[in-house]
Amino acid sequence: MSNGASALIRTLVDAGVTTCFTNPGTSEMHFVAALDTVPEMRAVLALFEGVATGAADGYGRMADKPAATLLHLGCGLGNGLANLHNARKGRVPVLNIVGDHATYHVQYDAQLQSDIETVARNVSPWVRTSKSTQDLCKDAAEAIGVCQGPPGQVATLILPADVSWSEGAVPIPPPQITPPSTADDATIAAITQALQGGGKKAILLGGRGLRAPALMVVARIAAKTGTKLFAEVLPTRMERGAGLPPVERLAYMAELASVQLTGLDHLILVDTKAPVSFFAYPGKKSYLVPEGCQLHTLASFTQDVLGTLEKLSTEVGAGQTTPVLQASKRPGLPRGKFTADKVCKSIGELMPAGAIIVDEAITSGLMLTMYTAGAPQHDLITLSGGSIGFGLPNAIGAAIACPDRKVIALAGDGSAMYTIQALWTMAREKLDVISIVFNNRAYAVLNVELQRVRASGAGDKARAQLDLKNPPLDFVQLGQSMGVASRRASTTEEFLVAFEHALRTPGPHLIEAIVPPSLAGLKLRVLPHLLQSLANLPQPIARALKRKIAP
Repeated sequence: MSNGASALIRTLVDAGVTTCFTNPGTSEMHFVAALDTVPEMRAVLALFEGVATGAADGYGRMADKPAATLLHLGCGLGNGLANLHNARKGRVPVLNIVGDHATYHVQYDAQLQSDIETVARNVSPWVRTSKSTQDLCKDAAEAIGVCQGPPGQVATLILPADVSWSEGAVPIPPPQITPPSTADDATIAAITQALQGGGKKAILLGGRGLRAPALMVVARIAAKTGTKLFAEVLPTRMERGAGLPPVERLAYMAELASVQLTGLDHLILVDTKAPVSFFAYPGKKSYLVPEGCQLHTLASFTQDVLGTLEKLSTEVGAGQTTPVLQASKRPGLPRGKFTADKVCKSIGELMPAGAIIVDEAITSGLMLTMYTAGAPQHDLITLSGGSIGFGLPNAIGAAIACPDRKVIALAGDGSAMYTIQALWTMAREKLDVISIVFNNRAYAVLNVELQRVRASGAGDKARAQLDLKNPPLDFVQLGQSMGVASRRASTTEEFLVAFEHALRTPGPHLIEAIVPPSLAGLKLRVLPHLLQSLANLPQPIARALKRKIAP
């Protein structure tokens, strides 16, 4: 028999959980020591818990199986909550192992004692404290099964120190996963009737609906029935590029998303929920499904998405229909004044086949989707829960899950500083990641939101809360201090040289792009009025303006 920690790690590995992102403390030392008894488990140290949880999220998105985290007590779990929130919203499998005080020590309310289960329930539908060494591996197997879903979930297993160090644990086999079911015949028949009837129709895709096999099936359905394809605002993972069906993402700004959805008679959901505004705004709708539009759920989060789409394809007679596919098209090398758009254009022109783009650029990445549409096939990962500090850690997990693929991580200067420690882990693990930080000296998206929420009376003090100019952040020095080759680009030519070098040179690289905010000055002041006017404009004009603002 083994001690609890060794048996737990063996149970994880036997179930396919072979990577653990760690930020351990005293209560986890027996787990740390046990890592050497199970060589198949890869342990990756993060300098901050938010990096560990964000890396586990990125790994789960690309590997389609959970990674584990090792976190220290309630405080350590709390430090990682923001990226666990993103994983929960993205329905990503993540297994947290959270150390706790020994069961007999809890009664003394020591300095680091806290209610870990309450902390965990913010982000984790499944939470359990293992009460004995004998039950530990059974608890772990159940947690793994919950993680794998569908839907993928965050599960949190709390590991008291004495349960970890005590003898008597026995590894157990992996959990049995029940295959998900497809939609029932009545649902298929009702949606077939909607698709073959009159009116304007759209299918909104999320989650597993945005993977290549599902996209090819749904594109045939769309071509057969004259249906528009949309992707949710912030996809967990979206396969796209030349040779795959083009899918239009809903816009982040509710006013622009409403333009896309206006006039629909039927909206069909596939592994996603009905679209809503990111925030509440005075005098604006929160629920974005147009009045009079009938909402249908084809495949829920718990169902077999691909199987359901194939079933619908057969019913509507789309099996032999030729789908619309994205043509191969590069945007050309950028020239002229250096802007965030030029960075996006460079990526579209130069990125290799099979690249993984982790996009947390928010305002600076507005043109990324347009410029990369016809690039070689790639994966796009976005900020599914909206909690910033996601991009750099997520790139770690993606690179470890897919070591043969180039990862390009885009982050704003403000969001990068939330989890800048991720650079150190990239260097330590020699990961093939290009981190591009848009340094526009501001929380640029919040300057936009300050205008949109109509907050009155904002003066110098208010604007200072959104300004990052003083003192200026130096990402080249930050990157170099953590072992990452780093360059600064202030011109388009400098960026191209730096990016081409990073593409052909393995290992981690950072490029600090000194760019102006994408929305500033007159453009920023006019934007709220323009957005407000969209609902009253003729639809062709409103759609043209939408494409201009956020293609």
